[in-house]
Amino acid sequence: MSIAPQRVSIFGVPTDIGAGTRGASMGPETLRVAGLVDALHARGVDVVDRGDLAGPRNPWLPPDAGYRHLDEVVAWNRAVMQASAAELAAGRIPVMLGGDHCLAIGSITAVARHCRAQGKRLRVLWLDAHADFNTSAITPSGNVHGMPVACLCGMGPDVLTRLGGDAPAISPGEVRQIGIRSVDTGEKRLVRDHGLDIYDMRYIDEVGMKRVVEEALDGIGDDTHLHVSFDVDVLDPSIAPGTGTRVPGGVNYREAQLLMEMIADSGRMGSLDIVEVNPALDVRNRTAKLAVDLVESLFGKSTLMRE
Repeated sequence: MSIAPQRVSIFGVPTDIGAGTRGASMGPETLRVAGLVDALHARGVDVVDRGDLAGPRNPWLPPDAGYRHLDEVVAWNRAVMQASAAELAAGRIPVMLGGDHCLAIGSITAVARHCRAQGKRLRVLWLDAHADFNTSAITPSGNVHGMPVACLCGMGPDVLTRLGGDAPAISPGEVRQIGIRSVDTGEKRLVRDHGLDIYDMRYIDEVGMKRVVEEALDGIGDDTHLHVSFDVDVLDPSIAPGTGTRVPGGVNYREAQLLMEMIADSGRMGSLDIVEVNPALDVRNRTAKLAVDLVESLFGKSTLMRE
């Protein structure tokens, strides 16, 4: 019996509007140059590249009332939400190429609305060096790429927490964070207060990636939509230097491959973000090429001789 190919739609979001370092706006084209579309085609994936979304330019201003570029952040996230929703409605897997991680507010808001309409449960895997659970009251920078999980959980300006009409878009209990190793002081209190489920690097060192992924995926089934939000700074900078907020001591190559292969084995991934690829900080497109390699594993490429 033949298996129908996965139906995937890629779209780029060329902005670094929520970041503190310029360059992630070039991420979508960098991932294309690294061969993302051809790699998925080679895996038998039915993939369409929708091109790039359009949005406002980055004005590069200081914070205003605790947020940098809030109007522009909202505009870009609204465009992401609409693009993601259209692909989900068409029965396709949206793959958002960032851009910075603030854009996950739009993609995950769309997925959450889709899950509610379909009567499905949502599980978000947040692969990142950072918890991204800041608010305007505690942020040291005002950069919204440090706030998307908080905004999705209802803590932030109404224009973001109610991007899809409902607030909160998700609950902390729907999120599993893997690879965390940099959390601001005030953010740590919020994380504890809201019971965010975090598998930090110390826990990965203690129990191993296999157990971490088993725990993070525990309880998912046919009624679960799995959204993977992949920030390349989850990887150790020694293998992924091309990102704006590098933190030493990250996930190594084999751990990353195992993580992606186990997600693929679950058969539940229904949407994906790939964010924070910054070619201005990279070496010969090394980070984008590694990201493509790992995304191939998300779509079924195995380093082991297994059926």
